Amino acid sequence: MDLLLLRHAQPLWSDDGVSRADPGLTDLGRRQADAAAARLGDTRFDEVLVSTARRAVETAAPIRERLDRRTRVRSAPWLHEIRTDPSWEGTPSQEVDRVFARSRDRSRDAWWDGWPGGESFRDFHRRVVTGLDDHLASHGIVRDEQGLWTVPDSAPQRILAVAHAGTNSVVLGHLLGLDPEPWEWERFASDHASIAWLRTTSIAGAAIFSLQRFSDVEHLSDDLITA
Repeated sequence: MDLLLLRHAQPLWSDDGVSRADPGLTDLGRRQADAAAARLGDTRFDEVLVSTARRAVETAAPIRERLDRRTRVRSAPWLHEIRTDPSWEGTPSQEVDRVFARSRDRSRDAWWDGWPGGESFRDFHRRVVTGLDDHLASHGIVRDEQGLWTVPDSAPQRILAVAHAGTNSVVLGHLLGLDPEPWEWERFASDHASIAWLRTTSIAGAAIFSLQRFSDVEHLSDDLITA
């Protein structure tokens, strides 16, 4: 089974100097999304999962237009990025930038707590991992106590998830059997509209998830690559 993780395209975090909590895409981001659609839209997916964040929905839109009509597309709230304080909506962008800059010097314990007023990384990691495990289990894909996966013949052959740097990083760490860190997106740093590709590989009478590609931007020209 193949699982492709597409990070959303470039979002418009700041509009006229004020922050947006749930931004759509920039003009460049829409070009990135179109490029991702040109690469992925003609691929046969058994299922497409899309985060409920606006930037992910807009990234998925041109892909959906090219998918086979039989492809099942699902909205997946558990794929949403770690949630920040909703009161940041309309806050001067410079102030939000200062909060993020200061946060890098926090202790490890403080990182686990997330940003003030937002979702803790503990809750975020639990949400994503629980949602992922539940979804895979709905297809009969389950992990045993040794970390090996059972993948039945009836499982989907190819799934696409359109989500975020943080979400995709948690998914990668979990499926690769890594211990979680509260800065997952820092150790799995990916570009906008990039693709991570995981494939199940038979081993020890069961299966593991093997990372085939990461932050793949083959479909983007140099002027469209952003982080």
